[in-house]
Amino acid sequence: MKQLKPILDFYLDSSIHVALSCFALVNCTYLILNIPINYSVAFFAFFGTIAGYNFVKFEALARSKKNKMSWKLKAIAGLSFLSLIFGIYYFLELQKITKIIAFLILILTILYALPFFPNKKNARNWSGFKIYIVAICWVGVTLLLPILNSENKIQSEIIILIFQRLLLIFSLILIFEIKDLKNDDPHLKTVPQQIGVKNTKTLGFVLLVIFFGLGFLNSNFKFLDLLMNLLIAIIIGFFLFFCNEYRSKYYTDFWVESIPIVWWLMFLYTK
Repeated sequence: MKQLKPILDFYLDSSIHVALSCFALVNCTYLILNIPINYSVAFFAFFGTIAGYNFVKFEALARSKKNKMSWKLKAIAGLSFLSLIFGIYYFLELQKITKIIAFLILILTILYALPFFPNKKNARNWSGFKIYIVAICWVGVTLLLPILNSENKIQSEIIILIFQRLLLIFSLILIFEIKDLKNDDPHLKTVPQQIGVKNTKTLGFVLLVIFFGLGFLNSNFKFLDLLMNLLIAIIIGFFLFFCNEYRSKYYTDFWVESIPIVWWLMFLYTK
């Protein structure tokens, strides 16, 4: 097991796992809407997530002259560069409107990592904004890009799906914010910092109930899709209930990030 730990750590630290989670949510969108999977969108999301997440995580360290890059950081940098190349390739395969939305998400990601004005904090450190920026990016990539690229019109069921996805992402992010509570800067004003862990969990449970309930408003809803929504809400609720600031990084970085992958596998099994 000790020999596997460095491999697992590299897999997580290089953002491959979170990229697979993003890839899974893109495919969930296609399966929910019963539209053909466009692998250009799916692989753009996968490689773009690796490049984007690693940029956000390591750009400050890479720019610093005080620290020499370890072999691990060099390997992650190499993987990120290759992912960027593949991401650009698949970006060029997208429809024009999809490219525009993807470019806006890229700008938001850069704003999240780098200060927009000199000597100012980046968006990641804006009080109370972190959860909204992350949620918007995830909903944009995993839902809007597949829909727009397939040239589907934004109808009422699509709007409901957008709200559902937003609630789902919010509830997942709350688990990360609880886990990071003891390490986060108090000025970030994350949800647990403002209302406490207990109330954050209650908020997450309420969001999951609304997520499930919105499925009944869709005129084209199917019992099987509602069942999948219920199962994924229960799984997220389970991890939210047992989450605390003393959990290991594997609790969130591996297990919680695996939830969208499990959701995708459930859809593949039932469709």
